[in-house]
Amino acid sequence: MIKKWIMEKAKTCGADLCGFAPVERFDNAPPDFHPRDIFQHCRTVVVLAKRLPSGLIESDTAVPYTYFNQITTQMLDGITLQLAVLLEEKGIHSIPVPSDDPYDFWNDEQQRGKGILSLRHAGYLAGLGLMGRNTLLTTATFGNMVRLSALLVDTSINGDTVMEGAFCPPECRICIDRCPGNALDGVTVVQKQCRLHAYVTAGRNFKLMQCYECRRACPFSDGFDLSKISAEA
Repeated sequence: MIKKWIMEKAKTCGADLCGFAPVERFDNAPPDFHPRDIFQHCRTVVVLAKRLPSGLIESDTAVPYTYFNQITTQMLDGITLQLAVLLEEKGIHSIPVPSDDPYDFWNDEQQRGKGILSLRHAGYLAGLGLMGRNTLLTTATFGNMVRLSALLVDTSINGDTVMEGAFCPPECRICIDRCPGNALDGVTVVQKQCRLHAYVTAGRNFKLMQCYECRRACPFSDGFDLSKISAEA
């Protein structure tokens, strides 16, 4: 069975989570950001996740988080590429989607970028987790401490069950109130306000990500109990 084979290979290559979403689940994607806008033969989106150590967000310096977030991104892209090659050897064509940049869309005035595919929404549609008010995909096992990538596959594969409900308590505003840039409203993030606080240039022009309060402030940054998911967002 190809689904089981992909899951086993993804784990062997180093992925911590793997989920499957039939391309029909993306019917509400914005124009130009549908999987078939990238790969017209896409029939299934395979979403991969690799965890970040939770201790990174407890550091008093931004260096560990910045560096190992980048390393994890590179590792995940390598896993995605390796899996694409293995699939091709089986006669299955796929397009790997990178975990971060580069991307096509950029609005300079708003300082707003969009990946060619929204990986957090893809992860939700592939059953990997739920979206929090901090706008981060949050998994039951690893919380929001994950990086995501995807493979657009030309083969139909049974999808995983999409989680329903919400893990955020109905009245919780911790991430919204703790955001230093006031960039969160519980639904979306204003990237320009976020970027003003998130990034800093240190000595020797090192670029550091100094703010990750949206991850750290969340009471469920390490995960949540599936049995306690609320029916209300």
